[in-house]
Amino acid sequence: MKNDIKLVAVDIDGTFVRSDYTYDTVRFQNIFMRMKNAGCNFVVASGNQYYQLRDLFPAHHDELSFVAENGAFVKDRKELVFTADMPKETIDFVIDLCREYPEISNVLCGVDSAYCQRGTVSQEFFELTKIYYHRLEWTDDFKKVKDQILKFAPTVPEEKTYFYYDMFCRRLKGKVEAVTSGHGSIDLIMPGCHKASGLKRLTKRWGILPEQCAAFGDGDNDIEMLEYCGYSYAMENASPNVKRVAKYRCPSNEKDGVLDALEKIF
Repeated sequence: MKNDIKLVAVDIDGTFVRSDYTYDTVRFQNIFMRMKNAGCNFVVASGNQYYQLRDLFPAHHDELSFVAENGAFVKDRKELVFTADMPKETIDFVIDLCREYPEISNVLCGVDSAYCQRGTVSQEFFELTKIYYHRLEWTDDFKKVKDQILKFAPTVPEEKTYFYYDMFCRRLKGKVEAVTSGHGSIDLIMPGCHKASGLKRLTKRWGILPEQCAAFGDGDNDIEMLEYCGYSYAMENASPNVKRVAKYRCPSNEKDGVLDALEKIF
């Protein structure tokens, strides 16, 4: 039934890696070799920065494709396919809006690096952010950063995630879209930019149909990708919205659920 799958896309946090950021590398290598022999592409699809995602696969990153920054950065193995380019007036508008809410800890995400602004977040926040953004720099003022901006990644108090998500949707309508994986994490990205839009750029290049694609996810920012792919898997630990959309279930990320499912497919 599933030997026609030509693309497998996996979210990272809460999906492919365990909570300690490990995965069974030997088991993955065996599966990856079988996928390559079957002519199937492996795509890492995450809200995280490309440089962080690449470092998770040191032995294979040149053989993988990446939909990073929630679709704002797309790479086909060694070739850069797409980078979003947020207009300066939009960037300044978002910066001013976030300054109205001092409890927002903001990260500005560019092609070359991500940035934290001095005086607005702690050193502790900066160090924690480095887990997800392996290229991260301090800046004195977001508005003076010289980089092509892909998105913003504000962190808010976890219990207020959907308060801020709704606020961003309302006040940034038409300029920027808010997506969330829950747990206080929100991404503010260019309209029409999400994991599914990134996958579409790759499937068009490769001549692959959506029904030949499989995707794995756990958070609400995976929903477009799961709806796009013919085979959609919700992790056991996924949000209720994700479980409603996905056609299949697999064990949680802590139990290597993605690898379990891929072993059955390949």
